[in-house]
Amino acid sequence: MPDLTRLNDSLGERLPLEEYRHDFRDRQWTIEGEDSWKLERAQHFIEPGFPSWDAFARGDWDTAIRLIDDEREWIAEFSTRAREKRIGLYRVRVVEEPLTPYLQWELHLLRLRAECGEAIRVVDADAVARHERSRPLPELITLGASTLYRIIYDDEGALDGAVRFTSPALVADVVAATRELFRRAEDVESFFRRRVAGLPPPRRSTLTRCDGG
Repeated sequence: MPDLTRLNDSLGERLPLEEYRHDFRDRQWTIEGEDSWKLERAQHFIEPGFPSWDAFARGDWDTAIRLIDDEREWIAEFSTRAREKRIGLYRVRVVEEPLTPYLQWELHLLRLRAECGEAIRVVDADAVARHERSRPLPELITLGASTLYRIIYDDEGALDGAVRFTSPALVADVVAATRELFRRAEDVESFFRRRVAGLPPPRRSTLTRCDGG
């Protein structure tokens, strides 16, 4: 497995947040017949403006979970479009235990994405520890065979743009590494039933990082 912690940003182009969003949207449907791979490592992000996350951040767990299901129609339409274009959607989610409140919330969302057709698996942090001797794995997403983004977040966990790489050899290495993690990981539905379904809502006192406190 190549060392994903040592991607050389000088070989890519730094994209500020809005430029990254536009660039991703412009490219995501141009990869007909190819795959997209996503690797998520961090255990906490903030997603202000996303209704379910906003409810989660203010401690309203029941509303947060209900609002996740409100996303079902949009996610299903997205997955249908991907199938029609023969685009495979794959995701590996690295999980540390005990679960952070954010991850407990996100796994409900990932379960829904999987129900709608995205192939999502969960890998324990211990399984990637040997690849993280110098730093944690980065957040990565590929589009087809020629686009890779190292997604950048600020210190609070808010999306802050990306570095875009367009070397086919680098993309191939990242896809191969992510695919290998995927091969050894657990299906998100199985993990959810085993480790998430029975958990009580996160205590309000654990959400201070989520609400800006």
